[in-house]
Amino acid sequence: MKIKVINPNTTASMTAKIGAAARTVASPDTEIIACHPVMGPVAIEGHYDEALSVIGVLDEIRKGEADGMDGYVIACFGDPGLLAARELAKAPVLGIAEAAMHAASFITTGFSIVTTLERTRGIAQHLVERYGMTRFCRQIRAIDLPVLSLENGPEAETAVLQECHRAMKEDGCGAIVLGCGGMADLAAPISQQLGIPVIDGVGVAIKFVEALAGLGFGTSKVGELAYPIAKPCLGMLSSFTRS
Repeated sequence: MKIKVINPNTTASMTAKIGAAARTVASPDTEIIACHPVMGPVAIEGHYDEALSVIGVLDEIRKGEADGMDGYVIACFGDPGLLAARELAKAPVLGIAEAAMHAASFITTGFSIVTTLERTRGIAQHLVERYGMTRFCRQIRAIDLPVLSLENGPEAETAVLQECHRAMKEDGCGAIVLGCGGMADLAAPISQQLGIPVIDGVGVAIKFVEALAGLGFGTSKVGELAYPIAKPCLGMLSSFTRS
């Protein structure tokens, strides 16, 4: 089985971290192809960044379909371009926010989300509502540090740990969802220190894709997620023309 893990930003070190986290949980016969677009923002920290990242994500999905991938993971907590990616893909496509929240709802009656910048809490709240997780989500918390600070040493890691500890004590949550793909390597050590399930969406998305693909399930091509309607695209997007 081949699963393509797409980091929607263009920071190679974060892609490597996400790929390593995915390989840690993948089955021995699953090949993880971790990648990032050749165009787009170096970090996704708002609506503008998300919008710019979507074309790169779709380009990676398009290439993955040509290469015969068995599934995809979009490894940004905003799940940018998720439904558009599902239109393009026959194989299952999961976003890490969707996967993490559903996993949390299986093991607790209440979870809190710990993410990066304060300004992205609204994006997370929108996804909580969209995924039907309002009754499970106790709180959305932010360490208010830039995404790329997760690449630069212990300061951000300490901030994530401290916020997770506050979530456990103050929110009455039974699990914590990490709200950034760049936190993928922190779930296990924080869970061990706090004694509470700490969920990395990259890992659970990998296992969910393995299960779906193993059961022979792909993205339904009947209805809203049917392949995009054929039409020309102009200018910079001419390569996305479907005939």
